[in-house]
Amino acid sequence: MSHEQVSYLELLARGAATEAYDRPVLLARASGAGPEALAGLEEAKQLALRVRAELEGRRRREAELSALFETAHDLAGLRDLDAVLRAIVQRARSLLGTEVAYLSLNDPVAGDTYMRVTEGSVSARFQQVRLGMGEGLGGLVAQTARPYVTDDYFDDDRFQHTRTIDSAVRDEGLVAILGVPLSLGSQVIGVLFAADRRARVFEREQVALLGSLAAHAAVAIDTANLLAETRSALAELERANGIIREHSAVIERASEVHDRLTELVLRGGGVHDVADAVSEALGGTVAFTEEPPGLARLAGGHVLRDGDEWVAAVSAGGEVFGALVLRGQPELDPVDQRTLERAALVTSLLLLARRSAGEAEQRVRGELLDDLIDAPDRDRRLLRERAARLRTDVDAPHVVLAARIDRARQGAEAGGGRESADRQRLWSAASHLAATRHGLASARDGGTVLLLPLGPGDTAAELARQTARHLGGALHEPVTVGASSPVASPAATPGAVAVAYEEARRCLDALRLLHRSGDGAAAEDLGFLGLLLADSRDIEGFVDRTIGEVVAYDGKRGTDLVRTMEAYFASGMSPARTKDDLHVHVNTVAQRIERIGRLLGPDWQSPARALEIQLALRLHALSGAVVR
Repeated sequence: MSHEQVSYLELLARGAATEAYDRPVLLARASGAGPEALAGLEEAKQLALRVRAELEGRRRREAELSALFETAHDLAGLRDLDAVLRAIVQRARSLLGTEVAYLSLNDPVAGDTYMRVTEGSVSARFQQVRLGMGEGLGGLVAQTARPYVTDDYFDDDRFQHTRTIDSAVRDEGLVAILGVPLSLGSQVIGVLFAADRRARVFEREQVALLGSLAAHAAVAIDTANLLAETRSALAELERANGIIREHSAVIERASEVHDRLTELVLRGGGVHDVADAVSEALGGTVAFTEEPPGLARLAGGHVLRDGDEWVAAVSAGGEVFGALVLRGQPELDPVDQRTLERAALVTSLLLLARRSAGEAEQRVRGELLDDLIDAPDRDRRLLRERAARLRTDVDAPHVVLAARIDRARQGAEAGGGRESADRQRLWSAASHLAATRHGLASARDGGTVLLLPLGPGDTAAELARQTARHLGGALHEPVTVGASSPVASPAATPGAVAVAYEEARRCLDALRLLHRSGDGAAAEDLGFLGLLLADSRDIEGFVDRTIGEVVAYDGKRGTDLVRTMEAYFASGMSPARTKDDLHVHVNTVAQRIERIGRLLGPDWQSPARALEIQLALRLHALSGAVVR
């Protein structure tokens, strides 16, 4: 087998176009091949083209069979008739390779034919055309129940041309049209078409394929009609039994809701659980609102209609907690109204129980924190047991925070009643925060004290700021929070919580004096003022925070930046006098000052920073503190 003949196998393997099969012959002729060789190549070419045609035919038949199988599968799971018919028309257009495919159905009531599905159509008139019975190519197909094909629609006089049909076909630009009947028994119910905007000849296999798709379409329509008749019969039966079923359903639903509400109460369900249960039972949407319409206050325990809503007050002992509001149900029978009223009663009981439990837990948390502050000699084991019941780990690191509402001249302007109400609101918000953070809270000294756990990587200052933001947001007014240094283990160190509370209070007072109302801070935020406020007198920590970078730099590189700062401040921040004291060149002093600025920040010579730095230098020199 020659190289040129092998090339035909390669062309077959990669499915090359027909034109590519001429190339080996042309190349052989150009290279001067003899007549015998050229004849062999021509024979190989013809054989390859026959094989290619056979393969193309098999692939086409495989695609056609696959499309028919998919169509049968669609029919087996018929849910939407339009979707099935649309799929059939799309497959007809794709398999026959036409520009347009469409399906028309007869309308026995109107006595004409209308377009049901079109694919590839661009003319609105064509898509909406309605034809009289027997008109056009479709009329011929319907009359004879046989397929008809025309290579040129407008030159074909076998069927009746009308102005309406011809105008629609001309708008669409159709030339060649194939139509096959959709038949149910001997009755033609419509026509399936495939059409091109150019003259073409439809082969026998294509006519048969379109006929198979039309048969599937007819089955789909017949199945849909049977389903519609079945549904109609079922609907009649349903209406016949409607009254009995509705009455039974109301009674069953009321019983089910009663049982479910009872279960919710027994297992400690919440208000939203009640709303969900009633929503499901009544077929609408039930929501609890803490701001009920004024109508609910006048309801006297009964359901009243408020526009498109049904309202049942949630109240107890004359106090209205809110209301259950039902939406999406225009009418309620008496049994359903009673169900909504019963749900409102259950909701009020749950709210009372939740309030009592919350107040009890808040008191218990407050009492435990008071004991940690006021009675440090209490039995450690009992304190730990009490804390464990509140899910508080008093052996973990905690921070004590003192919080207070900072309204200007609060007592003088608001009076004792307003101030007392503010304290109650602050304590309530702080207690909720403590419960969610597994901490403790208590009302104390005109404000609130909290004991909150310190998470990994957290600082007392950041916890103070978070608490101030949280409480301020909950109360919608500024809340100032002072924090203590961390307490490693409140339960293990008697008196540590009391000492930390005093430190937090001093920090709180300092924030108010510094006009930082609504802020949160710890002693470490306040520089040397924090050092004075802190009970621990963390001198080493203050020095490290203030000049630690410079001390560490000297230690690593053997420089003399600390001594340079001391001489610089001692000389009144004069580089000239500093160089005399250090016995170095003035450029050396300038370079050291520039390095110090990079380590401490550009504002290190500002009055406030300079004061803290000088104090840190003095403490460093006196204590010999080793930092970093």
